[in-house]
Amino acid sequence: MVVAAWCVSAAQAQPDGAQGNVQAAAEQLLALANQVRAEAGVGRLDWDPALNAAALKHCQRMVAEGPISHRYGGEEDLSVRAAQAGAHFSVIEENVAVGPSATVIHRMWMESPGHRENLLSPEVDHVGIAVVAARGVLYAVADYSQVVKQMSLPQVEARVAALVAARGVSVLQDPGAARAACTMGQGMPRAAGGMQPHFVMRWQDAILTRLPQELIDHLETGRYRMADVGACPPQDMSGDFTTYRIAVILY
Repeated sequence: MVVAAWCVSAAQAQPDGAQGNVQAAAEQLLALANQVRAEAGVGRLDWDPALNAAALKHCQRMVAEGPISHRYGGEEDLSVRAAQAGAHFSVIEENVAVGPSATVIHRMWMESPGHRENLLSPEVDHVGIAVVAARGVLYAVADYSQVVKQMSLPQVEARVAALVAARGVSVLQDPGAARAACTMGQGMPRAAGGMQPHFVMRWQDAILTRLPQELIDHLETGRYRMADVGACPPQDMSGDFTTYRIAVILY
């Protein structure tokens, strides 16, 4: 169930029942979004508490500033705000609006090409929606993202090792050589356990349900019998997007 973001100062206090109305507005915005996404053939949006917290903080700032914007002076950009709230994502987008009701705000977003694209994007799967009642209108922020599951390095290694093993190659139990290769910018790692490595693949990605096509092409040659899989902290990160760095050595 959606727990709506509610923020109003004493000077802008609403009558009894307004908090429930704001909660209903947030729930309605989510329901309307999922309705049009279903009609468009894209996946539904699930509620994300971290995105909701980020959206609320920005919505409060919109009320304080007056004119709506995606960023105000001294405020971090969207990716930083979402990460600071605890979200993990590979895609992040935001819609903002001010209007008399949830229905009108939804229509405004659907009639604006950029906002409509965000709302119907097949690349996002979670949302946090904040609605603040002030000055007789509703301020609304919707933060959309493609959520990345937070995993430890051993969990990353296990996920990728399963993909490699599914292609008929045995995976070594000791990931030491691949972990060392992961931290290298380039070059072939040293031989491990008397085995000479013949190919090494390093990459960074937020999605661990697939292998890079170049690695798949090598595995499909049938020339390799053993593999080593290692993970390490990502390099050259931009912003606060979540990603993983992996190395696979083929023997």
